[in-house]
Amino acid sequence: MKTRHKRLILITAGLGTLGLAAWLVLSAFQQNMVFFFTPTQVFSGEAPKGRSFRIGGMVEEGSVKRQSDGVTVGFVVTDTAQKIPVTYKGILPDLFKEGKGVVAQGKLGQDGHFVADEVLAKHDENYMPSEAAYAVKKAHEDAAKQKAGEQAAAPAAAPAVPVAADAKEVK
Repeated sequence: MKTRHKRLILITAGLGTLGLAAWLVLSAFQQNMVFFFTPTQVFSGEAPKGRSFRIGGMVEEGSVKRQSDGVTVGFVVTDTAQKIPVTYKGILPDLFKEGKGVVAQGKLGQDGHFVADEVLAKHDENYMPSEAAYAVKKAHEDAAKQKAGEQAAAPAAAPAVPVAADAKEVK
């Protein structure tokens, strides 16, 4: 075998090894990549089915329900436009409270119920994930636009002005 052929085989083997390594790294990233979705996005079907993702928003007031086993907690995450029920089995962070920001990681069940593996709470009153803050702001803007549209569509009750039968038209 000539030196030229040996070099070609060595280069081909090196490129093959490099390609295999790149494929393994990219597939590991793909499996471990976790995306963030708001309740509105989950409700509209943008969230992946059967795959882990994060949902973020505010814990709805009065929605936290603790099970009798002492470790299972149910609550509702909202972005003020939509609500998604969440179940979590484990110890909640100390800062987890109703009306505060939360990010939960888990999977969406067939019934639309989110089963969380991990729950993260905000660290102070000024913190909210940027995606959650944007979603809440957008939901408020959409609600305001919808309210304004409903008010514009409703016929305004104009005061009735009586017109005399003998009134003359003014030109």
